[in-house]
Amino acid sequence: MTFSDLGLGEAVLAGVADAGYSEPTPIQERAIPTVLQGRDLLGCAQTGTGKTASFVLPMLDILAGGRTRARMPRSLILEPTRELAMQVAENFDVYGAHVKLAKALLIGGLSFDDQDRIIDRGVDVLIATPGRLLDHFERGRLVLSDIKVFVIDEADRMLDMGFIPDVERIIGLLPPTRQTLLFSATLLPEIRRLARRFMDQPKEVAVAPPATPVDTVEQGLAIVETGDKRAALRRILAEREVTGALIFCNRKKDVDILHRSLAKHGLNAAALHGDLAQPVRLDTLERFRNGEVAFLVASNVAARGLDIDDLPCVINFDVPTNPEDYVHRIGRTARAGRSGRAFTLATPEDGVFVAAIAKLMDREIPRIELAESDTLSFEEGGREGASRRRRRGARDKGERAPRGGNGRRSPAREPRSEEEEGDGRRRRRKRARTAADAPAEAQELVVGMGAHTPAFLMREVPDKGGRRGEDS
Repeated sequence: MTFSDLGLGEAVLAGVADAGYSEPTPIQERAIPTVLQGRDLLGCAQTGTGKTASFVLPMLDILAGGRTRARMPRSLILEPTRELAMQVAENFDVYGAHVKLAKALLIGGLSFDDQDRIIDRGVDVLIATPGRLLDHFERGRLVLSDIKVFVIDEADRMLDMGFIPDVERIIGLLPPTRQTLLFSATLLPEIRRLARRFMDQPKEVAVAPPATPVDTVEQGLAIVETGDKRAALRRILAEREVTGALIFCNRKKDVDILHRSLAKHGLNAAALHGDLAQPVRLDTLERFRNGEVAFLVASNVAARGLDIDDLPCVINFDVPTNPEDYVHRIGRTARAGRSGRAFTLATPEDGVFVAAIAKLMDREIPRIELAESDTLSFEEGGREGASRRRRRGARDKGERAPRGGNGRRSPAREPRSEEEEGDGRRRRRKRARTAADAPAEAQELVVGMGAHTPAFLMREVPDKGGRRGEDS
């Protein structure tokens, strides 16, 4: 089947041909005709299979024959992150090269005034994150009563980020007669409930098992000690001849630490996370896309919405605690039918997270061995199990594992040498001789505050009637 068999107009087909595509992906093949019929759609497909084009292409066709009005967009696409919103806007530019449609991008980090001026001229397509969209609405700069097509993209990510209340509020501002399209990589029960509430008998299109990576991704897992992870990462880059990669960390501060470590070892690396200013994030992404940066160390802000042609490798420096994040991370490579590689560095305590990923994908991640690294395995019970085993081992040896300030047992002290034991015995004997030579009155048992009564306890205290007590 080709795109021309899906019912798209000539102008849209010309844009698809310019982009170099001739055959639709399975999700596009099943979703595009349904959207062109005007039906509501609930679409599910694994990441990297062309979900964005599944709604961009038919929307270009549907909106091609209308006119805009100031501050009244004709369609609305909600995205959970700025990066995803920019990615969709780029798709409209590419596929809509031969279709005269105006679009606006409402995301944080950009000027309100510039966005207002675009909206005032009238737009056919409005692409926005929920927060910035509501900001414009509350400022009285936006009217949503003329929306013909409404798209909720990456609905499961919207749920994870806590945007569903904002989405529900936005839906309340839309006209009841509209076409609603909901796309997600996973169809969680909450997503289905949202669809039942706000969609009119939607057709469900699912072309792959939920939350499974594409088969063209070569996966590998190495288990290393926490302190060896940075060295292990450099060994992966060298042994596997990785010339470019997107490297994920779970925490923003670890992104900066790893970025500095890679740069220190002469690797061309950059950092990307949510605390960076929007212009910096845009510039960093552009340099990575252009090949000016070989290794991009990122937080989950890049797990979705980052579409890079022929990204050769993805590396999980940290095992994601949410198994679905693993699928989205490695889905940045092997896109549009290409092949790619994905490597994960785990510690012995990460077994519970790796097991959750394997359960979600219904298959294990293949193990890989690294040179100069010990062969390790996961500890039973994960992080909590490891902590309990350390405490139990200390008790079995007759040792007391003291608790630290955080309430956890501290590691048992190393046994003292014979010389240290001898020094301790000599100090104790010296203290005993000093006490024996002291005057008899000084050897009496001292209780409480010592041998001398503090002066404040010797002061007279008046009774309740204002008189001093007889015994004072």
